[in-house]
Amino acid sequence: MYHFSYKTNIGMVTICANNRAITRIHLGEYRKEQEFETELIKKAHVQLVEYLSGFRKQFDLNLEYVSTTFQLSVWNTLRKIPYGEVRSYKEIACGIENPKACQAVGRACGKNPIPIFIPCHRVIGSTGSLVGYNGGVNIKRKLLEIEKCR
Repeated sequence: MYHFSYKTNIGMVTICANNRAITRIHLGEYRKEQEFETELIKKAHVQLVEYLSGFRKQFDLNLEYVSTTFQLSVWNTLRKIPYGEVRSYKEIACGIENPKACQAVGRACGKNPIPIFIPCHRVIGSTGSLVGYNGGVNIKRKLLEIEKCR
């Protein structure tokens, strides 16, 4: 496992990877043993900067994440939300054919190990409110502003 931290216009972002894929993104301060910037991490950083600058709408990266079947279904559904669009927790729950699982969808979004690349910031409350985000609601708002959703 490798990781490297970068200062971005949304604050510090640490990108973690193994030899095959991006495995985790930490928003905010994160320090854990010695950093090492691999080619894959550099590629992810370049794409992240392009996205944060408004020039990239899709990521072309291998992502690797392991979790429960439910969480995987939520995260895979999040990856299908188009750039510049949002969905409610209810819409995601219905999309995975579990319409009563709105709160569980929220918890799965909160456990998303690769935010931004798995766009949980595109999920909002049914009233249009920006409810919760691991990196904080201010970062969620900035990401949606980049995509012109707000």
